[in-house]
Amino acid sequence: MKTGQYTYAEILSQPEVWANSLETFQTQIEQIRSLAKSEPFDSIVFTGCGSTYYLAIAAAAVFQELSGIPARGLPASEIWLYPRNTVSCGHTLLVAVSRSGETTETLRACEAFRKNRCGKIVTLSCYPGMPLVELGDMNFLYPAAQENSMAQTRAFSTLYLMSVAFSIVWAGKEELLPELSKLPAACKNILDAQLAFPEKYGRSQDLDRFYFLGSGARYGLACELSLKMKEMSLTHSEPFHFMEFRHGPKSMVNEKALVFGLVSKENEAAEKAVLDDMRALGGNVLCIAENSADINFNSGAMSLLRNALYLPVGQILGYERSISKGLNPDLPANLTTVVKLSADGSSSI
Repeated sequence: MKTGQYTYAEILSQPEVWANSLETFQTQIEQIRSLAKSEPFDSIVFTGCGSTYYLAIAAAAVFQELSGIPARGLPASEIWLYPRNTVSCGHTLLVAVSRSGETTETLRACEAFRKNRCGKIVTLSCYPGMPLVELGDMNFLYPAAQENSMAQTRAFSTLYLMSVAFSIVWAGKEELLPELSKLPAACKNILDAQLAFPEKYGRSQDLDRFYFLGSGARYGLACELSLKMKEMSLTHSEPFHFMEFRHGPKSMVNEKALVFGLVSKENEAAEKAVLDDMRALGGNVLCIAENSADINFNSGAMSLLRNALYLPVGQILGYERSISKGLNPDLPANLTTVVKLSADGSSSI
């Protein structure tokens, strides 16, 4: 088996998987409408573990902006272990996300939420017949995003995209759904013709640290891309909000650093100014945006709804870094596909 073949194929398959999953989502719209109208919810909590915790952060930001309902992303372990500190009971919607549908902390978070009668549960996952799909009031599956590799790539981006679609319908703004249909073609264009920069920087032996900057709804995605760099390539990597990077972390920037900027349309000038500052300090910069950047989406999609397009670029960067170090991104060190805990909370590492 060729090293990294699953990861690479799964990254490249994202345009087709997104299109397939958006078709699946069309069959779920009426269920979401029904639940949204069933009762008023005071707050929404998205939850997951590892990658899907970062997905929860990103999804909550999109949901709140679209719906106006307070939303936040929390690690499933916090809901399980500290339910009174994390969730208001009575009229909360819990959206639990898990690629496998069998991550112990996510299952226990749902069980604690149900036991405390905090509200209703929606689950998003990729595999039928798993324990998670028995715990939600509604359970949505996207089997096209299933993966062979340990580090999530297409599963993460697809589940994130479906959380955005879910948020659109919940907010009663279904006229925005066609915006998402623009993303598969834009993603294919990036993967077909705009990988020179991530390949170059991923293969560079002159770099030893990577910083992923994203603000607003993009911060959770910056966290995920930083995690991909750590998991795949065992490289020093950290995520930050754009403006926060000036408050101390920039001291780490030199010619051995790459600063990866997930630049927004609404705050483009301020965010690019941060990247310009890092160039002036001698750092390498990779700017990703809709246009006028090193890598351009040219999607024509609404700014808030096109954020999934940042992900394939950062995934390729981590993949190339892994291969250049002689590692196997399909089998990251010290990891398992699913984290399962015993009754006392210990793992099997």
